[in-house]
Parts: sequence; C-alpha cells; structure tokens
Amino acid sequence: MHDKQDESVMSLVEEFLTALATRKPSPHTLAAYRRDLRAVATLAAEVATPALPPEALSIAALSPRVMRAAFARFAAPRAVASVHRAWSTWNSFFSFLVAEQVVAGNPMPAVGRPRAPLPQPKPLRGEDTPEQLLAAVSREDGRQRDPWPERDVAVLALALCAGLRLAELLALRVASLAGRPGERRVEVAGKGGRPRVVPIEPELDGVLVAYLDSRARRFGARSVRPESPLLVDRRGEPLRRGGLQYLVESCYRRAGVVDRVPRGARLHALRHTFATRLAEDGASAAEIMRLLGHASLASSQTYIEVTAGQQRAAVRSNRTNRVLGGLVSARRDVG
Repeated sequence: MHDKQDESVMSLVEEFLTALATRKPSPHTLAAYRRDLRAVATLAAEVATPALPPEALSIAALSPRVMRAAFARFAAPRAVASVHRAWSTWNSFFSFLVAEQVVAGNPMPAVGRPRAPLPQPKPLRGEDTPEQLLAAVSREDGRQRDPWPERDVAVLALALCAGLRLAELLALRVASLAGRPGERRVEVAGKGGRPRVVPIEPELDGVLVAYLDSRARRFGARSVRPESPLLVDRRGEPLRRGGLQYLVESCYRRAGVVDRVPRGARLHALRHTFATRLAEDGASAAEIMRLLGHASLASSQTYIEVTAGQQRAAVRSNRTNRVLGGLVSARRDVG
C-alpha cells in the first residue's frame, strides 16, 4: 500500500484524470469526470467529522458512511441520470486507486446506486418522413460533386428496414447478406458480442443488389468480394464512423427533414423509427428485442409504451371527443 492515505482527494482526482487522458477520451468526457468528482468531494468534505475545506479532505476520510451522506446531498437537486453518471465516475476513481494500491478497497458498492432511466426512443418525426427521405435521396442531386444515390439509399434502408446501429453497419461485409431469394437475411455482429440475424424483405434486397451492382461498375467486380466491407465511401474505401454520420446528415439536408430529426439522434433516429413502426404494427416486445439485439426486454418495452402514448394522443385528437366534451359541459350548465 502506498503512503498516500493522507493525500488530498483533489490531487488524486487530478492523477486519475491524467491517467484517463492517455485513453484519449473527449474533452467533454474529461470535463464531466472532473465536475462529478469535485462536486461530490466538496460535499464529502462538508459531511466529514470534522468538516473540512475541500482541498484538505484526505482519501482516508472517504468512508462508506461519508460517501453515502455525500451522495444523498448530491442527489437531492439532480436527475437520476446525473446521479447514476456520478456514481459510475466515482466507482471508476476508486477502482483506479485500488489498482494503484492507494486504498485497500472500493466503498462505492456500499453507496446506493440509482437505477438509470431507460433512454426514450427518438424516431423521426412526421408520419411520412421516412418515405420522403428515401424518395429524395434516391434522386441524383446535381449539387453533389459525385452523386451515388444507390449507396445512400442502401445505408438509409439498412437502418430504417433492419434497425442496424452505426457500429453494426460499419462491421458488415458483403458476405453478411446471406440466404436464397425469398429467404434473404443480414447477419449482424451485434452490440456486446451478441450476433443476430435480421430477415430482409425483397424490397430491401433489391436496394442492396442495386447498390452492389453500382459499386461493381464504379470500382470493378473485385470490390464486391465476400470479405469486402459492405459500405464504402466514394473512393471505394471502407466507410468510417465520421463519414457515415456525415452521409446520413447530408441525406437529411437534401430531403429537407433536418427539423424532424430528434436532437442527438442522427443515425439512431432511423433505428428508432424501425422499432417504433414494428410496435405500431403489432410486434411484441420479445420480437422487437430479437430484431434490434437488445440485451433486455425492458429496452424493447419502451417502444410499446411510446406507441401506446401515441395511440392515446390520436384518440384525444379525434374531433368527436371534443364534441362529447361540449355536450358534457352543456348538460352541467342545464343542471
């Protein structure tokens, strides 16, 4: 054990962040870690016995009791998701200190961890937005230097009609498209190492065949060998994360639907649209779970719940209901 038990928590926070920076996280991530660590440390200094200035708080003072009290104060004015993130940050901090032999154990398991709320689906807004998007992108745009509508439609269709994540799209190979006509499927290397198979309908199959044909014309038949990446850029190189995100954003702009894309969703809005439409058409949570590769049924259930809310909103907008409301009011007035 290092002789750092009396070292300031704040100085150890900076050591932790320096070590974390070697993994090259984003500046936003590092700032969030520092903010959460310093905020809880300041509260821990207030509840310590005796109370201390934050800079004088030693790591030895962070007992399970002190951490529980500090997190109770931290949680009071904040959303559950913020508290969950701070708990994870402190858990990582203490895990680092244990690995560095600064402390003997991690007190965070003794601190109540809030259950993170499930993220809510963010499908494209507007009943006909997916169709408008595909129709616009399928047309060659004279403003583009090197239009490739077959490729752009294929990307959108894989997300809208198979529900693939960004990383799953990038991992696809030409051989990921398998099966005989009428039984076609896409074999997906899913999140968390969970592979899955998604059936593809003849319409999507046709889009993908048209894309591969156009690619063979552009770059030659060797470019569509089974082991080749399925999605490539305009030079024939494998699409990267940033390139795929930019492609999808440019499709939104060309279709004039940027204002219908939920903030922070981008490509994920297409996957969420796929899942929401499944729920609207009567798919069960178990079916959605299998098709989207969710780890738990709870994630899939959110699409069913959103659909139920949309159904209630549709019923509420029925003009007949407003007439009934007027009749009820009139009867009250008579009474």
